[in-house]
Amino acid sequence: MLYRSKAPLRIGLAGGGTDVSPFCDLYGGAILNATITLYARAHIEILDGKDIILCAADRGETESHPLGDSLPMTGRLDLLKGVYNRIQRDHPFAPKGFRLTTHVDAPAGSGLGTSSTLVVAVIGAFVEMLGLPMGEYDIARYAFGIERVDLGLAGGRQDQYAATFGGVNFMEFYADDKVIVNPLRIKPQYLDELENNLVLFYTASTRESARIIETQQKNVADSNKTSIDAMHNLKEQSRMMKEALLQGRLHEIGEILDYGFRQKRLMARDISNDRIEEIYAAALAAGALGGKISGAGGGGFMIFYCPGTTRYAVISALKRFGGEVRPFGFSKYGLTTWAG
Repeated sequence: MLYRSKAPLRIGLAGGGTDVSPFCDLYGGAILNATITLYARAHIEILDGKDIILCAADRGETESHPLGDSLPMTGRLDLLKGVYNRIQRDHPFAPKGFRLTTHVDAPAGSGLGTSSTLVVAVIGAFVEMLGLPMGEYDIARYAFGIERVDLGLAGGRQDQYAATFGGVNFMEFYADDKVIVNPLRIKPQYLDELENNLVLFYTASTRESARIIETQQKNVADSNKTSIDAMHNLKEQSRMMKEALLQGRLHEIGEILDYGFRQKRLMARDISNDRIEEIYAAALAAGALGGKISGAGGGGFMIFYCPGTTRYAVISALKRFGGEVRPFGFSKYGLTTWAG
């Protein structure tokens, strides 16, 4: 028997970084994001033997461990181990041997929420296997707890909720881990136009998001006015983006993205760098009206809004940077699980 799951990666369109403590605990955060047709997948296959086999197919990493209540953290495949350990702690089951295989459609550290989405997908496979009564909010909170508490990885809250709920959402973040997910009913023609006009570009570099986020957290804790003001402006940007999308004012999207790009650079050092600035300038010179760095910054994917037919000139201009334009569509659905 195979227990399968998939969860979509996401692009953040506005408000990025305001879902990170302590800012959201003190002031409240707001983000607008959308899931896309790139996925993290997990498959659990029951085996006759007495081993737990973990395999990250996209990374070429495999480990085998004897059956037990917990798996040792070694710095390899720790996200998979963290999910198993928490499931065994909270929902103990007499394990049989199994193989857990995962695959993610984008590299780790690329800014599309890959780590959190992978955790959500692995939780989903166990939920399917064990028949656990967990809804969307339950799974998202569970994933957040595994990453941020059990594994001690710095980061925000949006990725777990985007992967679990799917679609285009305006999310609000408050103290005491309170999160409100507001699905947006955007007209299909507006989404089609937005999808057509967005170019998703992989810069061919990844980054350690935790280090950038830790600097951002320190800036808030130290009452760094420049950084905190930028986060307030990004929170307002998410509201601007929400109104523009709901009302079909797509001609404003580029300007709203550009405003966010300028604000995000003020949150913490290393969010931008000379290469990112050069790529951004080249895209604008070729016809893009605005863009953003996806995720914490420092590398990974970038997004550009290219109205009319300018996407082709922008794509051509980006070729000299040696990255890759990644085709995508918007995904309506979040975490999906099934047995096969």
